[in-house]
Amino acid sequence: MKTFNIQNLIRENIKSMKPYSSARDEFKDFDQNIIFLDANENPNENGINRYPDPQQKSVKLALSEIKRVPENQILLGNGSDEVLDLLFRAFCEPNKDNVITLPPTYGMYGVLANLNAIENREVLLNSEFEPQMDKIFARVDQNTKMIFLCSPNNPTGNSFSDESIVTLLKNFKGIVVLDEAYIDFSEKESWLQEINDYPNLVITQTLSKAYGMAGIRLGILYASLEIITVLNKIKPPYNVNVLTQSKALQYLENQEIVKQQIAEIKNQRNLVYKQLLNTNFVKEIYKTDANFILCKVDDANKRYNQFLEKGIVIRNRTNDALCQNCLRITIGTESENQKLIEVLKELDNIS
Repeated sequence: MKTFNIQNLIRENIKSMKPYSSARDEFKDFDQNIIFLDANENPNENGINRYPDPQQKSVKLALSEIKRVPENQILLGNGSDEVLDLLFRAFCEPNKDNVITLPPTYGMYGVLANLNAIENREVLLNSEFEPQMDKIFARVDQNTKMIFLCSPNNPTGNSFSDESIVTLLKNFKGIVVLDEAYIDFSEKESWLQEINDYPNLVITQTLSKAYGMAGIRLGILYASLEIITVLNKIKPPYNVNVLTQSKALQYLENQEIVKQQIAEIKNQRNLVYKQLLNTNFVKEIYKTDANFILCKVDDANKRYNQFLEKGIVIRNRTNDALCQNCLRITIGTESENQKLIEVLKELDNIS
């Protein structure tokens, strides 16, 4: 592995700044029977009158036990977008540094790069939706701070090869951000247990997909203690609210329900996949490790509008790189998928 030194990546103003110290940072023992007169809160108890735990210790403890990652190597945020934004703020100097993304991929990487005045160097995936190593390294220079990989990838659904990820981790001096938002639907293992083998590896996950909690906006970042320490220095003090923490704990403590729902979604995914195979206007179906299927059709705009007329909203990805005439279909409930299958048959008969 090429030498990785986190100090070479941190922005100078971040190195020198002093983090904000909130009242709940200074006094951490929330379980004591004690009177709190330190944070200018409304004292009338209603369940949400107190500031939340700024370090979300209970949620991190639950995640640590489930994922087998130390609590001090976990950062939580207001959705994955916030923890990704923190990476830009900590390690990328505006109007100087650059990152590399691999379209077609999750659009917020590019949005966050633009928001933070960071050049986004796009390197297209190949025709098999795999990273092109030679082209990636041809775009890397001394100001390239991060490379973003989404695996399983959105919108294509495939997982990248282990060889590609290892090559980047061993040969890139910056941070490799591996977005595993859809990992629970994949047959492949998460890279979480490799965190301590690769100090430049950052993994993001979410409770929005497999855990069914998109509405609470809880994003998760796993990394080395050194990287987590830098990010904790700049994160907003109360970025994860009381209600989000409480709801997250409720579901994290019910793993059997989550596992059952994942199994059902994967089963339904197979049923939808089989129907797509038997649909004439579907020209190609791409392998998926996610809770959605990307397929190429004869006319994406036409088919999208036909589905909409039948009361079904899917995503038209025809304007994405390498995705001309492609539709992305999320796997719904059994009844929703039956309606989808009926519409597929109906449209096939009239096309």
